[in-house]
Amino acid sequence: MAALDEPLRKAVGDRTAKVLADHLDLHTVGDLLHHYPRRYAERGELTRLADLPLDEHVTVVAQVAKADKKTYNAGRGVRLEVVVTDGSGSLTLVFFNKAAHFHHHRLLPGKRGMFAGKVNVFNRTRQLAHPDYQLLDADEADGPGGAEAVDAFAGRLLPLYPACKQISSWQIAKAVDAVIDRLDGEVADPLPERLRTDRGLAALPDALRKAHRPATRADIDDARERLKWDEAFVLQVALARRRADDAALPAIARVPAADGLLTAFDARLPFTLTDGQRRVTGEIFADLATEHPMHRLLQGEVGSGKTLVALRAMLAVVDAGGQAAMLAPTEVLAQQHHRSITEMMGDLAEGGMLGGDNRGTKVVLLTGSMGAAARRKALLDLVTGEAGVVVGTHALIEDKVRFDDLGLVVVDEQHRFGVEQRDALRGKGKQPPHLLVMTATPIPRTVAMTVFGDLETSVLDQLPAGRSPIATHVVPARDKPHFLARAWERVREEVAAGHQAYVVCPRIGDEEEGAAGTGRAKPGKAATAGQGGRAGGAAADGAAGPDGGPDGGADGDGERRPPLAVLDVAAQLADGPLKGLRVEVLHGRMHPDAKDDVMRRFTAGQVDVLVATTVIEVGVNVPNATAMVIMDADRFGVSQLHQLRGRVGRGSAPGLCLLVTDAPEASPARPRLAAVAATLDGFELSRIDLEQRREGDVLGQAQSGTRSSLRMLTVIDDVEVIEAAREEATALVAADPGLDAHPDLRTALAALVDASRESYLEKG
Repeated sequence: MAALDEPLRKAVGDRTAKVLADHLDLHTVGDLLHHYPRRYAERGELTRLADLPLDEHVTVVAQVAKADKKTYNAGRGVRLEVVVTDGSGSLTLVFFNKAAHFHHHRLLPGKRGMFAGKVNVFNRTRQLAHPDYQLLDADEADGPGGAEAVDAFAGRLLPLYPACKQISSWQIAKAVDAVIDRLDGEVADPLPERLRTDRGLAALPDALRKAHRPATRADIDDARERLKWDEAFVLQVALARRRADDAALPAIARVPAADGLLTAFDARLPFTLTDGQRRVTGEIFADLATEHPMHRLLQGEVGSGKTLVALRAMLAVVDAGGQAAMLAPTEVLAQQHHRSITEMMGDLAEGGMLGGDNRGTKVVLLTGSMGAAARRKALLDLVTGEAGVVVGTHALIEDKVRFDDLGLVVVDEQHRFGVEQRDALRGKGKQPPHLLVMTATPIPRTVAMTVFGDLETSVLDQLPAGRSPIATHVVPARDKPHFLARAWERVREEVAAGHQAYVVCPRIGDEEEGAAGTGRAKPGKAATAGQGGRAGGAAADGAAGPDGGPDGGADGDGERRPPLAVLDVAAQLADGPLKGLRVEVLHGRMHPDAKDDVMRRFTAGQVDVLVATTVIEVGVNVPNATAMVIMDADRFGVSQLHQLRGRVGRGSAPGLCLLVTDAPEASPARPRLAAVAATLDGFELSRIDLEQRREGDVLGQAQSGTRSSLRMLTVIDDVEVIEAAREEATALVAADPGLDAHPDLRTALAALVDASRESYLEKG
């Protein structure tokens, strides 16, 4: 019998086990058996070669159409080009020199096989260079895999596994074959027997066999139904235990005083709250009035008024005798929040000061670049309690920062902070403070946690009166250069009409010179503003963000150019298509006073075009800015593009956002950009983002789909399973908090929630 926790080296040998561990993170028999096929091929079924994704490892089933051996480099080199087809498209296999001679005798026209490798483009043709392959013709019985592979292909569904360069799909299949026959009915099963019986689910060994060796499509469906329940139920038990623990934590109820600071603030608002703002405020205030910590996600469209809702919650806590802290991801945003809060509050933000309202409080700013004297004063105001509201960056988390009575933590754009950072701030309360996290477009992990019911969620889906629509268009600069020329004409038209514009770039441009704000990238290293954007290189100022990441790929000459840079583009625009306009730059390595000065002048209308990095991504509010051009738009994630776009259309004039790219039409980036252009709905964009990248590790710190703890379950498609599993898990944990009657479930939970994840889970 092969136990699921048995090391793989005992079952498949040291060499294969090392490759599986190093490159696919598979260490035990259970790991391997939970590495499910991504799809199944059967005789007569052909993979659509026309739809192959670029830059991904794939396995295809196809037939050799022709094979040509050619020489190059004055006859000193040999190249074999093999064209395979499946009826829908073709793919070229390329081998060089000795390999060309060897494979030329095997890959003859008419031969059929499985071919595995990484898809790339050369001379506008998709190809696999030096792919692994296994022929499937009957007369190849003495070849790799032999008659067994041919019989398996002819006689049953063929599992195709997620693979990598170091190990192919059929090698993984052989490793699975080495262990699956040794399973028996005594494998530890995390699902309670009653649940399996009531839901008509297969036993775990049967489900694993059907997943890896299905005889019919019905077997695959049975396996998936059972294995989805495994993932959903064990995870929901972990989350149910966390919810139970959270409910048991003590917190101070914060109920605003009648006719206090909040009442005075509301009386001064020059507008009425939207129905959505009133509803969400009611949900938040109800949580604040309880004696266990609020843990609420405030989801709102860009421009829906989340900051006002958060400020009213902060003032309610101050009214109740506590303090509130707002954590912002950048200094630019922290300064903007501080400025807008103090302007909205007026003399209510000057409590205890000459001329301040006696119902007011102090509102202080705390950032890492503040001068020593201002910093000391801010720290003193916090520890004495004179400052009821503080807005800051990561500087709030430092050990020396102390509060008199921290009652509420508001985290703006929560995906820009790690859990440890949020927890460090929450830990500054005498008792756990209430927590409100805000986001305009959740990153995949947030969406996953929300669908899994772990966060209480408030939704603002109504824009305040007076907000204008934003038109978004993709500008394919490489395919249609005149589109980019027209984009700069549109910017000039907006400025001529009395408005302003942003131009966003992924990089600052002084990295190679090493002096912030003083130089530009070395000549020849960056493309010009007359070109679109293409992925490549590391970004500055978080351009590719937690959900961005480069798409990879290469230009037509096979070389990847660096991302466009603020300093280069600003100079080119000022001397070229935007000559005569007032063009200035803003990026994260400028001195804080310089950044603040630029933003003040832009807000005052003294700058026509602001060329910036993503420091303007969230919170920046300039109603007169109506146009935005995002260079190298394919370098940014869905969430970032939506956030950036939200900086325009904030006044009465319509907004315009142009997504400039030179990514090929067939690249994965283009559908993503088209999706952003097609909708202003943040919920729909979250769904698109999630479908493309999976959920990330729902219980871990990774926000990359490659490390998802969910292998069979998808939160978009399996909401019904997730909700049913949540009900079952909640009832089971309520009846048996220690899982004493369910030892197999406890074992599965321990494997899912290891020490680091348990800590992460507890911190929230």
